[in-house]
Parts: sequence; structure tokens; C-alpha cells
Amino acid sequence: MALPPKLTDEQRRQALAKAAVARQERAELKVQLKAGELTLEGLLELLPTSDSVAKMKVLAVLESLPGVGKVKARRTMEEIGISESRRVRGLGDQQRAALLRAFPS
Repeated sequence: MALPPKLTDEQRRQALAKAAVARQERAELKVQLKAGELTLEGLLELLPTSDSVAKMKVLAVLESLPGVGKVKARRTMEEIGISESRRVRGLGDQQRAALLRAFPS
């Protein structure tokens, strides 16, 4: 197994800070989805410009929608043919369209 690259203390601090910012951005997006301030369609429109959106797991996004729980999110993804480990960046056009039909704004 390959070892991770050796980082200086400064590089490690920068990487940790960058990761913390990304986690905070994803958490804020999920809160906005849950509150209804952001729709699934609005989130998908942010995809080309937001690395945070691109790296979110589809399952976490769907579970953040109002009225959608773990069971409904997983069942819908299975019906559409989306893996539970899929990230938003990895969705195809037809998968995005199917999600928008399943969870209209």
C-alpha cells in the first residue's frame, strides 16, 4: 500500500483549513435545502461553479430535502439507478432529470 505524501506542518495546516471550509460550505447548503431556501434544481444549477456542490453525495443531498428521509432517498436512487456512493458531480443528464422529476421544486 502506498504511503501518503509527506507534508510540512504548514502544508498540513493549510490542507486542514481548506477541508474545514469545504465541510462548512456543504453543511450550509444542506441547511438551506432542509429549510426550503434552496431547491434541488437550484443546487444543481450551482454545480458548474461550486466544487462544494460537486463533491456532495447525492444521498446526503436528497436526505436534506424537506419531507425526504433515508428510506425514500435510497428507494428513489435505486429506482433511478444511482449508486449510494455517487457524488453530484458524477450524475448524468438523465439521472439529474429523473431526480428533478422525482423531487419537483
